[in-house]
Amino acid sequence: MKVMDAQEIMDMIPNRYPICYIDYVDELVPGEEITATKNVTINESFFRGHFPNNPVMPGVLIIETLAQAASILILKSPEFENKTAYLGAIHQAKFRKVVRPGDVLKLHIVMEKKKSNMGIVKAAALVDGKKACTAELMFAVYDRDEKI
Repeated sequence: MKVMDAQEIMDMIPNRYPICYIDYVDELVPGEEITATKNVTINESFFRGHFPNNPVMPGVLIIETLAQAASILILKSPEFENKTAYLGAIHQAKFRKVVRPGDVLKLHIVMEKKKSNMGIVKAAALVDGKKACTAELMFAVYDRDEKI
């Protein structure tokens, strides 16, 4: 059962094609944790150049996908509703498995800390239950119209 579909996600975060990577949210406990899904397809634009004849999802885009799922979690926290979350730091990122077309990325994010306009999460991207990437991500949260 989907908790949020693609349109609901785009209503919440500013990312759009070709860089909106979350297909749907599976589970959500606002302010605590989220599980979301990214279906990796051969039609992704980045596979044309990364790498021809050996398509691999770039690690930086796996981090971006985790960051989008984390921003949904953060923005579903009551104190951060109707705001925008910006990635502020990436700590302890580890890439453990190559992600290829046909893989389904399950993104699991757990809120570690929240204060004033910041959040820190533990993030994991899994393929077939195996960790593809883990990281700690820090966010700064601002009003949607505020220029930073």
